Amino acid sequence: MKNQIQSTELFSKIADLLHAARQHVVRAVNQTMVYTYYEIGRMIVEDEQQGKERAEYGKQVLKELSKMLSAEFGKGFSVDNLQNMRQFYLVYSIYETTSRKFNLSWSHYLKLMRIANPDERSFYEIECATNNWSLKELQRQFDSALYERLVLSRDKEGIRQLAEQGQLIEKPTDILKDPYILEFLDLPEHHQYSEGEMETAIIDKLEHFLLELGKGFTFVGRQMRLTFDEQHFRVDLVFYNRLLRCFVLIDLKIGKLTHQDLGQMQMYVHYHDRFVKLDDENKTIGIVLCKDKSQTLVEITLPETNDQIFASQYKTVLPDKQAFINLLNEGMG
Repeated sequence: MKNQIQSTELFSKIADLLHAARQHVVRAVNQTMVYTYYEIGRMIVEDEQQGKERAEYGKQVLKELSKMLSAEFGKGFSVDNLQNMRQFYLVYSIYETTSRKFNLSWSHYLKLMRIANPDERSFYEIECATNNWSLKELQRQFDSALYERLVLSRDKEGIRQLAEQGQLIEKPTDILKDPYILEFLDLPEHHQYSEGEMETAIIDKLEHFLLELGKGFTFVGRQMRLTFDEQHFRVDLVFYNRLLRCFVLIDLKIGKLTHQDLGQMQMYVHYHDRFVKLDDENKTIGIVLCKDKSQTLVEITLPETNDQIFASQYKTVLPDKQAFINLLNEGMG
């Protein structure tokens, strides 16, 4: 029995080492491939610049080049792919590539280089690398206008920070979005559903919900009971944010936000601060997630110095990305 346990432990250690080695090899191969495509793009552009009639010259060269490379190296060198490599170089040549590491897959860069706004492109590239987003998740975050939603709540310095460092979580407002996009719950916009059904849908798609919440969130529980004076209350969803080192309480409201909703959340937050959180943890944050709200009601109901209670809307369908872009342009105009 003892030998079996030792063998199992040894196997586990070796298996972990092999998995890590394989991941390292995959990353190294991917990085080499992407950098090679960048260099191919550079060579194509430099060769193009020597041609007298660039457009016609480029088309003919790429056509012939595609034939020769495909014959020698197989698939992956169609005219379209060579044009993508050319575009990749043109988009990323403004960076210092000698010290730069291409940490994402070629598929990620194919998506990223089509984002026209360089600040937005940089933000998504940082977030992909930091959070290990799949291409599907990158597409979803882009379609849900994550960058625009974050920019709307930031000043010029905060916008610059998004482009240079991604989303930093240093204070409660850094974790907030308004609105939250919950299209993955498969709850149609005009479908009648209860708060309980919405909560169940979130639990069923918890991994997706955590991605929408953002960095540092771990799930604690649902319908967490608070009891005092022989009365019982329940918080819909409880999370913990490791970066802020605090509990985050979420209450779901399928209708329009009321001042009673905010008061109830304030009670939940005070209870957690006094009876649940540890002395070395930070103050609890409460978010009322609602279908509709009046910002004036929120501001009048809560103290001017409020830094714990927040209200955000949610949408059950992907938003019109252009509408967010228009809002940004209006705010900066």
